[in-house]
Formats: sequence, C-alpha cells, structure tokens
Amino acid sequence: MTTTRPWTIAACLEALHGGALTPARLVEKVRARLSADDPAWITLCDDAFVAAQLARLEALEPSLPLYGVPFAVKDNIDVAGLPTTAACPAFTYVPTRHAGCVQRLLDAGAVLVGKTNLDQFATGLVGTRSPYGEVPNSFDQAYVSGGSSSGSASVVARGLVPFALGTDTAGSGRVPAGFNNLVGLKPTPGAVGMRGVLPACRTLDTVSVFALTAADAARVLALIEGPDEGAAFHAAVPRPPWFAAPLRVGVPLVPDCDAALGYDRAFAAAVARLEPALQARAVPVDMRPFFEVAQLLYEGPWVAERHVVAGALLAEAPQALDPVVRGVIAAAAGFDAADAFRARYRLAELARAIEPLWRDIDVLMVPTAPTLPTRAAVAAEPVLRNSELGRYTNFVNLLGLAAIALPASITPQRLPFGVTFIAPGGSDAALAALGARWQSGLDLPLGAQLGAPTPADLAPARLPAAAPTLALAVVGAHLQGMPLHGQLVERGCRLRERTRTTARYRLHALPGSVPAKPGLQRVAQGGVGIEVEVYDMPRAEVGGFLALIPPPLGLGSVELESGEWVHGFICEPLALADAEDVSAFGGWRAYLQDKARVADDAR
Repeated sequence: MTTTRPWTIAACLEALHGGALTPARLVEKVRARLSADDPAWITLCDDAFVAAQLARLEALEPSLPLYGVPFAVKDNIDVAGLPTTAACPAFTYVPTRHAGCVQRLLDAGAVLVGKTNLDQFATGLVGTRSPYGEVPNSFDQAYVSGGSSSGSASVVARGLVPFALGTDTAGSGRVPAGFNNLVGLKPTPGAVGMRGVLPACRTLDTVSVFALTAADAARVLALIEGPDEGAAFHAAVPRPPWFAAPLRVGVPLVPDCDAALGYDRAFAAAVARLEPALQARAVPVDMRPFFEVAQLLYEGPWVAERHVVAGALLAEAPQALDPVVRGVIAAAAGFDAADAFRARYRLAELARAIEPLWRDIDVLMVPTAPTLPTRAAVAAEPVLRNSELGRYTNFVNLLGLAAIALPASITPQRLPFGVTFIAPGGSDAALAALGARWQSGLDLPLGAQLGAPTPADLAPARLPAAAPTLALAVVGAHLQGMPLHGQLVERGCRLRERTRTTARYRLHALPGSVPAKPGLQRVAQGGVGIEVEVYDMPRAEVGGFLALIPPPLGLGSVELESGEWVHGFICEPLALADAEDVSAFGGWRAYLQDKARVADDAR
C-alpha cells in the first residue's frame, strides 16, 4: 500500500489478505504518522497497549471482517485501560471494560490506535470547545472542523485511520463529516447499544461511523449494531434494504445556504444530480415543522440530560468546564418536570404532523450544514455560530430518524460541501446502499487526500440489518405495466431480475378472470421456459398480499432457469381444464401483445 492510495477499509483488507502487509506492519505504518501534538488526538495508544492487541489478534481467525484494520474512537466512548475524558481533564476516569461497540470491533479483528478530541461533553457542533485544542478543518485550518466528533472526522479525512467512531445527538456525527468531505453514517436511535458511551442526552444519543466511503461505513455499522445490556430508549425496527422506485427525494423549499461560500449553488447542483445519479425526483418540502422540532433540543428541557452527566462537576468546580459548555449545561436549571412533559407533548404533536410527509417522499435530502464558519467567527460569537450549524441536524434524533452525511462537492473556495439523506427509523441499510450509489459517481477526493485515486468499486460488501424479504416470481397481471403491478409497488417490493422458469412449465389463460390472468402449471414433460419477474417483498407484507390472491391461484414454489427455487404464483389443476394453453408465446406479456394485434387486424 502506498501513501497515495486512500486508506479505506477495503484497501487495508486487500493488502492484508494479499500478503502485502501483516497486521503488525500495517499498524506500524499507521502509528508512524501519528503525533501527540496533533489536536485531533487526546490519547494515543502506547506500545504495550498496541502489542497486547496484536498478540490477541494472532489467536483470532484472519478471515475476521476487520482483521488487522486500525481505527480510532471518540473520547467519550470507553476503552478499558485508557482514560475517558470527554475533553474535560477534571472529569477523567479509567474504565475497566470496553464499550459494547468497541468490544465488537476488537472481536472483529480491528486494532485501536487512539482516542480522539471532541467538543467538551459532546456539547457543540464546531470542534473548538476543548482544552486539548481546537481541531482545524482538514482542508483549510482557518475554518472549523465541525463537532462534537471533531477528532474522529479529522483523523479519517487525513487518512490516518480508515474509520473512526463518533457519537451523534444533534449532528455530531454528520456536521464534521460534511466539513471534511467524509461519510458520516448516523444510525437509527437504538440500533447500536450504548453501554460504555458517556451520554450527552442519553435518550437521544447514537454511536456514529466516520469513513471515506459509504461501503466502509456500512461495513462497520453492520458489525457494531445490535442491543447490549445497557439501557435502551428506542426500539430500532429494520426496514427493507432499499427505497421504492422511482425514488422521491424531499428537498427544502427554502434551503437558505451561505451564498458567500457558494453553498447555495452547491446544494442546487446536488438537487440537479438526483435524477442522473439516483433516478430520483425532487419534491419540495416545507421544513418549518422540522425546524420547530430542532428548537426543542437546545431551547427545551433536553439540556437537563447533559446536566445529569456533568452537574456534579458543574457544582463543585465550574471553572473546570469550557465557558460555553458551562453555559449550555447550566441552562438546565431553568427547566422543571412540567417543562419536560410539555416539551414531550409538543414533540409528539410535531412528529404526528410530520408523519404524513413520508407518504409523499421516500427520503429527505438536506444540506448537512448551511454554512461553514471560520474559527475566528466562532470565537467571536460561539453560541450563534454553533446554532446555525444544527439547522438540518438537530431534529433527526428527536424524531427517531436515520441519516447518512455524504460528500457532494468542493466549492470554488476549495471547501467541502456535503448533503445528508434522512429517512424513517430502521432505514439504515437502505441509506447506506443509497449513499454508495450517490458516492460512486462523484469526481471527488476521498476525505482530504487530494490527488489520491478514488476506488473503482464502491459497492457495499456488507449492509446493516434490514427487514427480512421473500423472493416472489410473478408471471401475469403483476408484471410491470400490468393491471395488478400496483399491489407490489404499494408493498415496497423491489425488482430483483427478469428471467424465465426452467423448461418444465405450461402457461394457460384462465377464462373469465378480471383482470385477465394466467395459470402456471408445472409438468413432468413437454414444458417450456416462461417469462417471469422476480421481486423481493418485505416479509411483513406477505400476509396482506396473500389475502388479495383469488382462487384458483395461490402461492407455491417456482423453479427458475438458474435452478433457484423461489415463491411464485401457481394454479389449481382443475381450473386449467378449459383454459387456453398459451405456452407457445413464452410468457403472458407476449400472449397479450399478440392478442391485441389480432384484435387490431380484425378491426
């Protein structure tokens, strides 16, 4: 592996499996580029800590999904034997147990090299609120990196590690991704167990993944997701790993992006790219209900959750906290239990008002942030500049949604601009797959590695959990363009392939059926291959679909020409006695076309 090649997970695994590198040599190369003076790091793992991991790795199988791949974690995530500071030295403790997400990565063969800087107590979207130093933007040090997961974004963008964990309550796993030309995959609240993760807002927090590609982020999330013995405040119910086609993408009616930075033109270009990149249609969306939800996060009683974590330190040693962070957490004193319930009621009202929108769109695309401030601007007005950055992020976890931040373009000022796709909770797999499609056509560097070639294959090798599906072969009125095809569309089915059955079937036109339907019969001899379309149907929809199937039809098993057996329409043999055999046409579509031609000729 050369220094000019992007350090993706896929590239690391290729070098390791191909014998070009050993885990020890790869980790050595990575650590040689790390510096304790780099403000992106709070703790670098020492030789003994790394050696212990490598020794453990020797007893594990090289086939493990992250065998020998280096990574970093944000310093509000516990690693046994290393201090957890939350960027507050006076708060520091040393855990004796790994966070659940860290343990799963280590069990998958990954090697931790350090813990990263953050806005203190994960309170901020700027990356400047840390006594360990401000983390500058990886493209231009005059600008902020974004936060609170500033260090994790920085070390991935600069190619120091292939991936890093962050956390996300109000956008901390998305804003730094947008500002550093990265992928930031923020799962549905509840999708990843939170044991060993120091809370910011415990009922809203998620662990997020920073990576150079959507495929890498998907691979990591698939490994860390799942419940643990920690408290769970959300039930993440997976949805199918795709969105409906044609894709309907909601976009803000008034994006209100920073024209001075060229962000307005950058977002307009991203909207224009939806059709060619994703075969999607843009649907204007009034964002005002989302913005009202967003205001609840910092202007409502949820700040009291931050006080639960840092309240004792605030009372005993207020000077130990960053002044801005101290002000945010101290605001909790202005709320009481009645305020908390009123805010919960209002959130429920807004969520109900927003819910019908998802019948009109499949996914929402927004600017990850509408502007990118300089570090000087944040120093001058820290609260105002920070609040501007959460415009399109603060509402997401409050509504239980999933999101993925993706690179979109580099502005004429040579600054990154990113977009975020947001979808209903449980859409993590679908968003990761969509992100890979979006990223595959971009002519952009990976992170801040300018001049490094973009990998040709960006397809995900592994996706997060998705709802189970059933392969269903349709042969007649449910074919695309036929009268009953809408029943598949309504159930969110996805076309897998157009193919034929094995040559062991006969097709018959059932007399008197409305709309006209065929009956498929398996025969011992004299059969032909029949045209079918195979769809993936969410299993949760199968029962309702079965209820719509009239006799003499039913669902059974159908053998495809590939030899694969799938579920499909079959017909009761008695109903075929008086039915016309149309097998010679090779499929229902060809039969109907011929029938229409004959009728036209007769006229």
